[in-house]
Amino acid sequence: MTELPIGNQDGMLRGLADLPDELDVLVVGAGLSGIGLGYRLAQSLPDISYALVESRGTIGGTWDLFRYPGVRSDSDMFTFSFPFRPWAGRRALASGDDIRGYLEDTVAESGIGDRIHYGCRVVAASWSTPEQRWTVELEATDATGEVFRRSVRTAYLHFASGYYRYDQGYDPVFAGREDFAGRIVHPQFWPEDLDHEGTRVVVIGSGATAVTLVPALAEQAAHVVMLQRTPTYIYSVPGADRLADGLRAVLPAQLAHRVVRAKNVGMQTLLYRLSRTRPELTKRLILGDVRRRLPEDVVREHFDPPYGVWDQRLCAVPDGDFFEAIQAGRASVVTGTIDRFVPEGVRLADGRVIEADIVVTATGLSLSIMGGARIAVDGEPVRLGERFAYRGAMLSGVPNASMTVGYSNASWTLRADLVSRYVVRVLRHLREHGLGVAVPVAPEGMRAGPILDLTSGYVQRAVADLPKVGDRAPWKMPQSYLHDRRAFPRADVTADMVFHPVGAAATGVPTGAAAPAELDAGAAGTGPVLAGRE
Repeated sequence: MTELPIGNQDGMLRGLADLPDELDVLVVGAGLSGIGLGYRLAQSLPDISYALVESRGTIGGTWDLFRYPGVRSDSDMFTFSFPFRPWAGRRALASGDDIRGYLEDTVAESGIGDRIHYGCRVVAASWSTPEQRWTVELEATDATGEVFRRSVRTAYLHFASGYYRYDQGYDPVFAGREDFAGRIVHPQFWPEDLDHEGTRVVVIGSGATAVTLVPALAEQAAHVVMLQRTPTYIYSVPGADRLADGLRAVLPAQLAHRVVRAKNVGMQTLLYRLSRTRPELTKRLILGDVRRRLPEDVVREHFDPPYGVWDQRLCAVPDGDFFEAIQAGRASVVTGTIDRFVPEGVRLADGRVIEADIVVTATGLSLSIMGGARIAVDGEPVRLGERFAYRGAMLSGVPNASMTVGYSNASWTLRADLVSRYVVRVLRHLREHGLGVAVPVAPEGMRAGPILDLTSGYVQRAVADLPKVGDRAPWKMPQSYLHDRRAFPRADVTADMVFHPVGAAATGVPTGAAAPAELDAGAAGTGPVLAGRE
């Protein structure tokens, strides 16, 4: 195997050829989730062999991929950062550059950098019960386009690869795209040579990406229009946390971080619970902030969603920068349905034409759990849409494997760290009891629900292909960090699990009850689980 030429200014980085043939644990992904699990493994199980494989040429996941103007976190950094490494920055919603720097420093300080292998994409993973091992197929491509392939074996496999495809965003087919005289770009693949100064820009979409792009583009563009089909709940948050600044001046960094983190978790929890118990009040509170910034007729037409708070993700904007761009006349919002692209811009179903030199299709993500890898157990392909999620971290009938999925009403990292520590508990249990196989088995008779109980288009397009949750513990997904923070450390790692000793002469594992790929209309409401960007 020839060494792949993937390097940086410090020299050559580890690649596909450097991976050991045998591992105790293989972690897929070196973004927030993978780095967090790498740290927990190094701290709690320092004598095991483990590696992280990253398909890109650097760490960071989303925060290395997304390079569009103004890219920033959509969760506050005191809950989005790791609990073991306090956030020292001033911005509550940090820029992509700051987040990348934070992750790079975390890897350097934790000493896990030499466990990361770059340019390694997992294409398939096959479990053998007789061998008690996963065989993981990986591939890498060098600068000339030559593809290198090899396989490694691991006793345990964790997918920290996020929830969407890096190679493809959701880009709906709009009639007449070829007629448009300007340039069309997707935020997931922002071109370095795009100059928007003095141009007319239309941003199609109204989610976190769109409300971030609009004020950033408006700084140089002649005008920016956010073109939405349906309004989104948008609310303003302080750009800096004054309490954090004050506490960091008088308290040790770790203690100050814990206090601010607890405060922010409490506020997030209160808002979510209020949205479920007093939905109309919650809506009035959010729209009340918007009404203080924009005229009533604008709010009524463009900022009053026809659905409840948290049916889709809320969008936070620091210091109201999105609203300021509208107030200053540098940006505006149009609500309507697209008919087609025309040479001068975008024509709506009502006949209006929104003129543009650049159109940005901030239309969402294409979901892909487990990095899109093909999974098989004892030769049988695993159809994720027919599996139940165990504690939102493992899959029924899939041995010695786990995944990271976060919340919808709080920062991704909150649950990612709980999952990392739970994985460590499972691994420790296997080692202490001489066990080589651990597989969750779903009981019969469970009512299935969606693992992502959101009405957002990117979720609804993929719900049939995603694992399902059940109606009882440990198959439910409580939408509460406060609940999980108490429950995960005390969770019985043997509940609804089947184990085989190391070297046992077993030829297969039980799969348990199958989940329906298509859900009944009444199956919604089990609680969403996705939050933030991985």
